[in-house]
Order: sequence, then structure tokens, then C-alpha cells
Amino acid sequence: MDEIVKAALAKWPDVPHCYGWLALDARGNWRMRDERCQALNLPGDIIRHPTLLAFIVRNYLCNEQGCWYFQNGPQRVYVDLEATPFIATTTAQGSFALQHGEQAFTPELAFLDPQGRLQLSSGNTLAQLDDRDLANCLPWLTLDQQVISDEALLAWLEDNNAAGQLQLRPPGANGLCIDVQRCEEHQLMREFGFVQKPRPENTAGKP
Repeated sequence: MDEIVKAALAKWPDVPHCYGWLALDARGNWRMRDERCQALNLPGDIIRHPTLLAFIVRNYLCNEQGCWYFQNGPQRVYVDLEATPFIATTTAQGSFALQHGEQAFTPELAFLDPQGRLQLSSGNTLAQLDDRDLANCLPWLTLDQQVISDEALLAWLEDNNAAGQLQLRPPGANGLCIDVQRCEEHQLMREFGFVQKPRPENTAGKP
């Protein structure tokens, strides 16, 4: 957290929280959602100002209830998540980064759900892969150390009892092999304990 933010919190500790105005979409875009966007359930405008984006990333935190927020000076701005608390992208070097390259990312596990969404985890960090980058990752998948075809991958996804170890082998990750597990929709939200739409009723408790 920035020192200027800590100072503002100490000076104004009781500023009301903000809900519904900031969102992170499934492609890693931060979006500002005004009253009209909220009323019409629109995604909101993409924030493009580099300084503001960097400020959000540096002050992006999570409370004990699993609700993610941006600490904007003395005000806590809770974030609506379209997917996961972080979004991963592939890099030109054959590795991963978070939130449009703001942070390098080395996953420990990967998960595929029936909708074909690839989600990556490292410790308590969970990031869904930007769907536009999925095609980059498919050639990195192996089954029992052999490149897997699209048909074999679909069969593996559809059969929970299918034998073989699916792994992700990013070429730029110095020989890293990431085990891939099947998962159901919303399974990881429960396991990692994050809230997709923080509101006053689910952010109560310790700050």
C-alpha cells in the first residue's frame, strides 16, 4: 500500500466504503461503472490512464471475507470481479503475467473447467487466463509428456475417470511443468474464498 494512502487512512479512518463502481473484467481491464452502468448492468468504461492503473494495482487488497478492493486514499472501493481476482496473460517469452503485464506470474497449478476456461494458481493467488491467450497455451499442454490433440483434450475434460496426467509446459518457464486438474464452474471461487460482487451484506466483519 502506498505511504500516501496509509496517511490518508490515518487521517480519515471512517470514510464510507464504495460498492459497484469499479470492476475487473475477464480480460484484465479495470472498468469504471457509473450509476447508469450499474442500473443497466453494463460493464462500464475501461480505465486507460497508466498512472491511475498503476495506482490501483499497488493498492489492490483483500479483506478477511474474500472481498477485493482498491484502497483509494481513505476510501475503500470494492471491486466487482467478472472472473477471478487476477487475470493472467501470456508473454512473448512464453511465460505468464498478471493484469496486462503489471506483475510476473509463475503458476504452481492449473485448472480447466467444462467451458474451457484455464485458471492458474500460485499460493493464494488465482488468475483466469484471458480467453484470447488460450490458443497460445494449447500447444503447451501434454498428456503423459506427449503433446495432446484437441480431440484428446476434449475427451479428457469430459471423462472424470480418464487416465493420464495433463500438464502445462510453458516454453519460457525454464522447464516448469504445471499439473492441470479438472474443475467445475465456481468450484475455485469456493475453494479460494473470494467474493465476485462485494456488497455491504458480505463485507461485514473485520476490515
